[in-house]
Formats: sequence, C-alpha cells, structure tokens
Amino acid sequence: MKSDFKRIIEKWIPQNTKVLDLGCGDGDLLEHLKDSKNVNGFGIEIDISKANECLRRNIPVMQCDIDEGIKDFDDLDFDITIMANSIQCLKNPNLALQNILNISNKCIVTLPNFAHWSCRLDLFLGKMPVTKNLPVPWYETKNIHLCTIKDFEELCHNLDLQVIEKLYLNNNFKESTLTKLLPNLFAAEGVYLIERK
Repeated sequence: MKSDFKRIIEKWIPQNTKVLDLGCGDGDLLEHLKDSKNVNGFGIEIDISKANECLRRNIPVMQCDIDEGIKDFDDLDFDITIMANSIQCLKNPNLALQNILNISNKCIVTLPNFAHWSCRLDLFLGKMPVTKNLPVPWYETKNIHLCTIKDFEELCHNLDLQVIEKLYLNNNFKESTLTKLLPNLFAAEGVYLIERK
C-alpha cells in the first residue's frame, strides 16, 4: 500500500485500538499501524500467499472470503474496521457494511470511483476502464460491484450510516480543488469514515 494512503488512513485510527483489516493483503497496513499507533490488529485475506505473508510479519490473519469471515466475530469485537479497496469485490456490499458496523463502532472504506473522468472516457471509447485505481482488465478483475462516489454516499444514506469524514483523492492520493468541487468526476478514490447514526 502506498505510504501516502497509509498516512491518510492512519490519521483516523486512534492509539491503542483494536483494528480489523478486511482484505488486508500482505499485512503492510496493519504492520504500519501496529508500529505507529500501537494497534492490536487482525486481518482477513482470501489470498493464501498474502495471508502467509501476514503471518510472517506476525499479523494475525484469517484466510477466507470477507463475506464469510465477518460472520465469525461478535458485536463490537473491534474499535474500527478498515476496508481499503475491497467493497467492490464483495457479493453483498450493503449487507457487509451493516455486519461490519455490528462488529466495530466505525469503519474506514476506500473505493475506486467508477465515475472518474478517465473511466468515463474509456467507456465512451467503448472499452472497460483500466486506470491507476482499477489496474486489471475486466476479465481478470475481482471487482464485481463497481460504484461511484455518489452511489456509495447514497448507499450510506439508505442504510442509515453517517459519514463522519470523507476525502476525495486524485490519482496521486491528494485532495485538490477539482476533487472537492466535483468529486464524482475528478476524484479517482473516495475515502470515508462511517458509523451508524
């Protein structure tokens, strides 16, 4: 995970908290948070080689599908959950968000914005987008529920979830005047801190 992105997420993580990282990859983010914020972290990762890398880093991990893995936790087992670029890979993102906010007070969600101008241009030219945030061709991607910033914010509203903080980032993981002004068009990535109302 890019260091700029880690710093953004780190700002929203309190010291000494219990953190669940869904789709944790090789455990890089949890290792960073363990060092910088003294978190007690746990990951869920479907890829066995990435899960093994977590174990090599002494990051506790469950090797399974996120949709199934979150069912194994009790209410409020964690202070905060991170779902970085994983929501679009879930079978039921709406149900997953509700379940996540049963097992933790808050959730950080990051997602690629399918309405970014570069995606729109690719679609206009008759091709599925391949971008910095969606780097894999359609026939190799794990993404099954791509959404836009507007779609995600509407989903939060429909599920009675409160967006506490949000950032609209460009391809360089920075906010800009354009991403703030017209996020659905110019933000490549949305980053949200959400909780139940």
